[in-house]
Amino acid sequence: MASLIITLLLLTLPPTSSLSSLPTKNPDLTKGKWKLLKKSIRVSAMHMALLPNDRIITFDRTDFGPSNITFSSEKCPLISDCYAHSVEFYPSKRGVRPLTILSDTWCSSGALLPDGVLIQSGGNNDGEKVVRTFTPCDDCDWVENRNGLASPRWYASNQLLPDGKVIVVGGRRQFTYEFIPKSLNSGDRKLLFKLPFLEETLRSDPFPNNLYPFLHLNTDGNLFVFANDRAILLDHVRNEVVRRYPVIPGGVSRNYPCTGSSVLLPMNLSGGALVAEVFICGGTVPEAIDKALSDVFIVGTKSCGRLRLNDENPEWEMTEMPLSRIMGDMLLLPTGDVLIINGAKRGAAGWNLAREPVLNPVLYKPGSRSFKIMNPSTIPRMYHSSAHLLSDGRVIVGGSNPNANYNFSALFPTELSVEAFSPPYLLSRKPRPNITGIEPGVNLVYKQRIEVNFRWKYDGRKVESGKVYVTMVAPSFTTHSFSMNQRVLVVEVAEIRRRSAENYVVVCLAPATAEVAPPGYYQLSVVYDGIPSRSNWYCPDEGACVEPSINRFLESSPHWPFIGGVGLVLTDEEEIRGDDGLPKKMEGVVLGRLLENGRDDGVLLAR
Repeated sequence: MASLIITLLLLTLPPTSSLSSLPTKNPDLTKGKWKLLKKSIRVSAMHMALLPNDRIITFDRTDFGPSNITFSSEKCPLISDCYAHSVEFYPSKRGVRPLTILSDTWCSSGALLPDGVLIQSGGNNDGEKVVRTFTPCDDCDWVENRNGLASPRWYASNQLLPDGKVIVVGGRRQFTYEFIPKSLNSGDRKLLFKLPFLEETLRSDPFPNNLYPFLHLNTDGNLFVFANDRAILLDHVRNEVVRRYPVIPGGVSRNYPCTGSSVLLPMNLSGGALVAEVFICGGTVPEAIDKALSDVFIVGTKSCGRLRLNDENPEWEMTEMPLSRIMGDMLLLPTGDVLIINGAKRGAAGWNLAREPVLNPVLYKPGSRSFKIMNPSTIPRMYHSSAHLLSDGRVIVGGSNPNANYNFSALFPTELSVEAFSPPYLLSRKPRPNITGIEPGVNLVYKQRIEVNFRWKYDGRKVESGKVYVTMVAPSFTTHSFSMNQRVLVVEVAEIRRRSAENYVVVCLAPATAEVAPPGYYQLSVVYDGIPSRSNWYCPDEGACVEPSINRFLESSPHWPFIGGVGLVLTDEEEIRGDDGLPKKMEGVVLGRLLENGRDDGVLLAR
């Protein structure tokens, strides 16, 4: 019995190389701080998005088998089980609400539409052509359109465009791109565009090393596409490659399954030439996946590269992180710094193919080009982890499931917990600015003057105008170490005025174009002396951030079976609806709505 207890204790300890990274009782607060938000949200957070109501939507895959959360019996859908694989999590109240996804979301992609609706695309099996939407509200649930995509999309990437559409690029064995949501009565319903670059960067069919390509919208509206070890600039309107960039040095693959990560560094809008610069870190050698399948786990790279997209002769500027890392998440903070978090030191992405969790985040300052190792977590976040910036400035971290199902006794067990990492700026003795109002309001127009009122109190001192700047952060959709649509803009400041002893107004200009700031919601922060305020949601395009009405984008054929014929479909033609919209002659719970020619045309019931 004693030997069994010792064995179990050893299994719960991290690998020996990580023991030195275990937290101390009195951590150095200049290196951040960790806090467990909830021991279990009942699903493993493989995919994660933050909505403008500050709720986190997260989900894994529907073919995992049982999760740790079920619907109540009256809401159980007519599927193989009653387990939920998606939840809404409210960080401030720690509440969890199960959500209904019926199609397989494994390794899918997503983005926020301009009106704040989460649009989510693809997956595996019966989910490979599905487009799903989730509207922010207290009791909303997923709406699924099984014919929302023209091509199967598994391991694809998404990016919001200046016209409010979302481009979906790649996927396993898919060397094309398309746009969602599909417009009604238009020719784009089945339209596909070939992208040979994705085939050029394919290592092999089993291990492509170019899945989940990194997408970043350039300042001219063209799309930067990075796959494996190289990149192009794509004119997605004319379907033309307008530029080819040099191969990133080092002989390292950066995309799945040799997974690294990428961000578009913050763009300063305060006059002068606008610089768009991509920053890519981590990954491993192309053959790492082959070796890992033979239980040989190669150390990942420390290398990072910066590339200015619009230089006349762009070249990669290489540097090194202090720690080797694969499967790390790179997140942009409201200060403009980059947090690199999660992942492992050795191996590759896939089922149990990585070893030695990297427990320490790393903070990168683009201006000084410096890295700093942060305090470690105690929870390994391996394959299928995720992370996202919250409006209060913390970073929420969840997921980790390198197992083919929910397995709590594996070397790296399925992880259901969520933590919050507080960057050093939240632990400083210096006070935070506090936004007290934004004029003219939440919905603005491009180039408009914005007055951001804020309060700052610190021993009677006055604000020094040279230490004030304002940032806008575009919310992302995060999965598989890539935060899609992530973007930080440092807006132009016109003046700063003191209104009273502790109250100030900073007058700034909204971004000038949708190419620089695609329409939609942003998290706006006032940063003073390196300390950001809590973010306020605002929209630089008055016509975009309207009441969510995603139904106008969806289209389906008459009486189509809801995701493979699951459930009971009732239509208006049967004249069995009451005034409340529910059927008169059938009992059940509404699981979703059917859409025909852009109008609501029925409900889906569970019995």
